Amino acid sequence: MPPTDGDIADRFADELTRFRADHPDIRYVDGFIVDVNGHARGKRVPIDQAVKLGTGIPLCAAVLFLDPRGLTHDAGGMGISDGDPDILIRAVPGTLVPVPWSPVPLAQVLMEYRLPQGGPYPLEPRHVMAGVIERLAGAGLTPVVAYEAEFFLFDPAPGTDGALQPPRNPLTGQRLAEGQVYGLDQVEAFETLLDAIDRACRVQGVGAGTAISEYGVGQYEVNLTHRADALRAADECAMFLRIVRRVAVRHGVRASFAAKPYPDDVGSGLHLHISLKDRAGRAVFGAEPETLSHAIGGILDTFGEAMALYAPHRNSYRRLAPDCFVPVNRSWGWDNRSTALRVPLGEGEHRRIEHRMAGADANPYLVGAAALAGLHHGLESRIDPPPATMGDACQTADPDLPLRWPEALAAMKAATVLPPRLGEDFWRMYRLMKEAELEAEQEDPGRSGLPTTTL
Repeated sequence: MPPTDGDIADRFADELTRFRADHPDIRYVDGFIVDVNGHARGKRVPIDQAVKLGTGIPLCAAVLFLDPRGLTHDAGGMGISDGDPDILIRAVPGTLVPVPWSPVPLAQVLMEYRLPQGGPYPLEPRHVMAGVIERLAGAGLTPVVAYEAEFFLFDPAPGTDGALQPPRNPLTGQRLAEGQVYGLDQVEAFETLLDAIDRACRVQGVGAGTAISEYGVGQYEVNLTHRADALRAADECAMFLRIVRRVAVRHGVRASFAAKPYPDDVGSGLHLHISLKDRAGRAVFGAEPETLSHAIGGILDTFGEAMALYAPHRNSYRRLAPDCFVPVNRSWGWDNRSTALRVPLGEGEHRRIEHRMAGADANPYLVGAAALAGLHHGLESRIDPPPATMGDACQTADPDLPLRWPEALAAMKAATVLPPRLGEDFWRMYRLMKEAELEAEQEDPGRSGLPTTTL
């Protein structure tokens, strides 16, 4: 049974008592939710008042649907027309952790919106993903997932023309001029920052693993740990995004999860690795090739409906271009990084799908929800995928795939498969919010540059 609001309050109160005993120097706790754009928003509470984070503190409901600049567009009458009312947010038990990058003794806890009468709020991205996981559990399946997040580092000061600039190599003082994929010299150049990110992950219980330099100038990727608790994996990804942004600032650079920071350089993706276990703990994809095939077919079949979740901003669509190792069609392949869905090397329990469509600017809960819902759709409807692609799959864009923002929102409006799986109310509200955001950018073309994902 899901926990009641009273259970949450009691569990958090016990957790807080233990935490204060272990960390007597902590003075404040940041309680934050993750909005639809993946940004942390919330309130700072003195530690001696932090117990109320478990019983609930008020936060504007419309905060979930702010645009990347922090503006509300009154989408669906939410934010201005309704008087901008509050809803309680409550702590997620098990997420109270120290904040090691802060000079002030600080902790943080992940929060989520709860209905006034109790229970999860249907517009909350975390709850949306939880609902999809529950559907799979009803079929006797447990998703095992891991996220990979790519990001760029920038000089904190823009150039004389106002454009973003690559950072300077801390070892040489020279500005970075080229990317070197898997270059260890590039990792060494920012090893102090990368080490601080890794240490923060360890302190906060975020399972971080391999770090590499990517193709772009000042671009890096960190792999997060596979979790049989898919919701926990998404929590850790959301926490990781905050870690990278804040640790980078403390090290004199800016970190961006924008999908396409430079027009003429590569973009950044949020890749999701997915496998399944049955009730007996058996790795399904390795044991049942047909199940793997249907999972691939379902995810590919829902790409059009989900595109506005995988690519949530105008900048997101600059990444979706041919010949950039970025998916531009409904393709899959065996260990083929040019496809939208890659089945990496590994058999048995290591057989998995790498979902490569989403940009790094996407909300990890919504990426997980859409991908797992598509997978569930494929298993239910026994959808066969097209033949596996051999060779370069990203040369030609699929004309039926909505690779522009207006087209993606139109596909979202016409969707029939994903709305009932993610929640009709959420689906409608997200679409209205993004349509309003698009309209605002069309009225003011200057807004179509990089959003605050560069912070």
